[in-house]
Amino acid sequence: MIGNFLESLMFFVINTIRAFSYFGVFILTMAESACIPIPSEVIMPFSGFLVASGYFNFILVVLVATLGELTGGTIAYYVGKTGGRSLVERYGKYILISHHDLNTADHWFSRYGDKVVFFGRLLPIIRTYISFPAGVSKMKYSRFALFTVLGTLPWVIALTFLGIKLGDNWQIIRVYFHKFDILILALILIALVWYVWRHIKNMRKENV
Repeated sequence: MIGNFLESLMFFVINTIRAFSYFGVFILTMAESACIPIPSEVIMPFSGFLVASGYFNFILVVLVATLGELTGGTIAYYVGKTGGRSLVERYGKYILISHHDLNTADHWFSRYGDKVVFFGRLLPIIRTYISFPAGVSKMKYSRFALFTVLGTLPWVIALTFLGIKLGDNWQIIRVYFHKFDILILALILIALVWYVWRHIKNMRKENV
């Protein structure tokens, strides 16, 4: 089931780039950065394969993809900044997010936001969603944009370069990154279990 979905997603990415060229790369990377799970682990290696084939220019691919990531990230950032916080404040209690948690996140982003955004852009899955909480925490946009670009560039360059080197075998990259995706998901699940356990424990203490 999951394998079929990933295969369909891969063909969607490939066909979009074939149909719309650089604009396809822009739209796909923008969507990924705007919290839509379209894997750049497919977008960029395939673009690298097209560079090796003479259809794309390496520098243009990197620039277009980076611009797409920044555009999508900006959309998610402002959604989080303008409407996301009020939604979290109103409905967050239903998913165990308290005002204290929001204040903690604000403090965390104010102190470590640059590093969170930079390293978040280098991690599969997390890079897709990191812009929204940055907006919710009202991180300064100029800093957000700067570290989004700085974190995006090495990711885009590395994946495109791998696609160039692997040529027709570029799809191998997705297999290895899928294993890394599973690890990241496992870590996120562990963190969620700990988060829920901590809240339940605190609620019991308050009721004693």
